[in-house]
Amino acid sequence: MTTLPVAGAREVRAHARRLTLRHPRELAVAVALHLAASAVALAGPRLLGDLVDEAGRGIDRVDRITLVIVALVVTQAILVRSAMYASAKLGEKVLAELREEFVDTVVSLPLAVVERAGTGDLVTRTTRDVDVLSRSVRMAVPDTLTAAMTILLTMGALVLVGPLMVLPCLVAVPVLWAATRWYLARARDGYLRQSAAYADLTDGLAETVDGARTVEALELAGRRFDRVNRDIARSYATERYTLHLRTVYLPICDTAYVLPVVTTLIFGGLLYIDGRVSLAAVTAATLYVQQLLDPVDRLLYWMDDLQIGGASLARILGVGRKAAGTGTGGAPQPACTGGEAQDIAVKSVSYSYREGHDVLHKVDLDIRRGERLAVVGPSGAGKSTLGRLIAGIHEPREGVVTLGGTPLTEVPLGALRREIALVTQDQHVFQGTLRDNLTMADPHAGDAELEAALRAVDAWEWAGELGLDTEVGPGRAELSPSQSQQLALARLILVDPHTLVLDEATSQMSPVAARRLERSLAAVMEGRTVIAIAHRLHTAHDADRVVVMAGGRVGEVGTHDELVARGGIYAGLWNSWHGGQDAD
Repeated sequence: MTTLPVAGAREVRAHARRLTLRHPRELAVAVALHLAASAVALAGPRLLGDLVDEAGRGIDRVDRITLVIVALVVTQAILVRSAMYASAKLGEKVLAELREEFVDTVVSLPLAVVERAGTGDLVTRTTRDVDVLSRSVRMAVPDTLTAAMTILLTMGALVLVGPLMVLPCLVAVPVLWAATRWYLARARDGYLRQSAAYADLTDGLAETVDGARTVEALELAGRRFDRVNRDIARSYATERYTLHLRTVYLPICDTAYVLPVVTTLIFGGLLYIDGRVSLAAVTAATLYVQQLLDPVDRLLYWMDDLQIGGASLARILGVGRKAAGTGTGGAPQPACTGGEAQDIAVKSVSYSYREGHDVLHKVDLDIRRGERLAVVGPSGAGKSTLGRLIAGIHEPREGVVTLGGTPLTEVPLGALRREIALVTQDQHVFQGTLRDNLTMADPHAGDAELEAALRAVDAWEWAGELGLDTEVGPGRAELSPSQSQQLALARLILVDPHTLVLDEATSQMSPVAARRLERSLAAVMEGRTVIAIAHRLHTAHDADRVVVMAGGRVGEVGTHDELVARGGIYAGLWNSWHGGQDAD
């Protein structure tokens, strides 16, 4: 399974900077409020130092200084609240934009990318990584910003009190620098491995739940249990590694940032005895150093969350890189063909799901506009793969598929999906009303258009009885497999593409119901190009031409009558199937 890429550290920093700078006014207000709150906080220690010094000579100004200190504390509280609110508001706006961009990116991912990556990795990035990043943006970033500004301003105040009083603060710098460098060199990779292990665990559990019937029928519970245990063990190991990083880093830092307080008291006391600084300066400096403990503590506390958030952002941005790398991502653009059917050409196309194991070999095929083409062949012949290449789901390993002379890889994804639609035997009914499941294909469709689409696929009888506003999907009214396929075909009619690729789109229905549906669709499909991949050969009987696939190659091409008369592969398939039908 191919894992989706992860953005580099430089790309993450650049993207975070761009997101923040999109709102310069809000950022300026937040920074200004943080600076004001930090500046007001600096006045208290200086006044307390003066108060201590005054107490040695009398207490004439004590009441006035005390009132000023109280007023400053109240002012600081108001500024801190305003600063945190402004930062949180900016953070929510940035987070909302990031989520919107991520959703746009995810829904524009080509299906082939999603299939190769697996649902576990993508679901984990969509849920867990977004939640982790949300915590970082809402809490870690604003608190870190406040702490950093407080540290800088407090150090500046220390210089003003007495340049010599800055020296005790430098005692902790070598320890903090060494510990932080050690931690940062390991944290990002550790948290990326942790997220990847969690994605594997999610993928394994989802696969087991989705295939529960198969697991039970083939008695695979033991194997699946072993898989889950291995995934849990790996996730546990990665969690232990990151926990080890924290248990080494944080205690060292906790010890290191207490050292300056002790050093300041000793060093300041010696300077006072020597007459180089006043008692007020020593008191203020000690209080400033004490005041540094809280922001440094918060900075160190959030360092871990910022690393986790950075790893999550790298995984989220990696999805965008994969979408951009496909050449068909991005927002829908106007169709390049004007909405009319175009010739499709498959030229020397080879394709493999695994390197070195081609399932299609140098396939050449020309499909005329408005043609009804049936693709048949034994299981594993490459029929579905060819259909997915024609629909632009996969890109050829070699060769090219063109629409009206334009390679499909150069057609914007939104336009391509309006030009060519693929319907397979596996269809999803989304949780919502029946109307919602239809209007997702055409948001502007009214009840009359919805009813016409359902009638065209022979589904109005049950759909009308059920009601367009009835809730369907998981946990709601369950649709049968054949009803789900009819719903998918109704969506197809509402999308109104000029080319349809039907990959056994009626396989869940009985032969009689499928035949009746195909006759109902015949009028709707008039003038469109239809590529029908089918195992029921009456579809081939009605087609303009039949393509017979064998061993990943085009074995025969012709009309039904020509191929039967030729006595080749198709004739054998027809005689076998037709004989079976007669026997039935």
